[in-house]
Amino acid sequence: MAVSWEDQGIVVAVRPFGEHDAILTLLSEEQGRHAGIVKGGAGKNARGLLQPGNLVKAWWRARLDEQLGTFTLELSRPFAASAMVEAASLAGLASLCSMIDATLPEREAHGAVFRHTLHLLENLGADGWEAEYVHWELALLRDMGYGLDLSSCAATGTTEDLAYVSPRSGRAVSRAAGLPYGPRLFALPAFLRDENVRPDGPGEIAQGLALTEYFFDTHVFRPHRQQIPGPRQRFAARFSAIG
Repeated sequence: MAVSWEDQGIVVAVRPFGEHDAILTLLSEEQGRHAGIVKGGAGKNARGLLQPGNLVKAWWRARLDEQLGTFTLELSRPFAASAMVEAASLAGLASLCSMIDATLPEREAHGAVFRHTLHLLENLGADGWEAEYVHWELALLRDMGYGLDLSSCAATGTTEDLAYVSPRSGRAVSRAAGLPYGPRLFALPAFLRDENVRPDGPGEIAQGLALTEYFFDTHVFRPHRQQIPGPRQRFAARFSAIG
């Protein structure tokens, strides 16, 4: 007896499969990161549909649950086309998709990640989207069980003047407590303490990305002898160069 499901999903990655088909990886709301074959997915007619970042309606079907199965798709929202208008947005989209593909386990529901990703896609290119991207990475870490505690100082318990993050504990540190150890700590930009605060230029975005990159590398990639995805590295480099 065949197995199947229907869900909405975000196109994460597309890889050639034979001469005419493609293997598609979706982040779906209820099924998580899920792969399947798209018949004719390598053709020109499917090119606009199978762009990373697009929101699609997906029907998946296989003879057995453990099989790769096949997708039938219908475009819902062409987020990829909107991102292509600006190089920075396109780089952010590539980073977003590469991080999902590299971090989330297959066929495991991550509804909060899906909803936060969809919100970011809806605002990609809008004022302040770069800060929203950093918050998205913090949320992804949290969903994977590696959340940072930026609410109070690890040394004193104070919630005032938090300026650093400890690489050992993942907790915030106040300016006074952290000053003697400054070079060993990560800077904590104000926009990560308060979502209503705007980043003070690209330098603070770079600081936020350096912070999340360290914890992804420490807890997710390095233990599996993997590296931060190339698109994510290139996205972060844009802000380091400007800052």
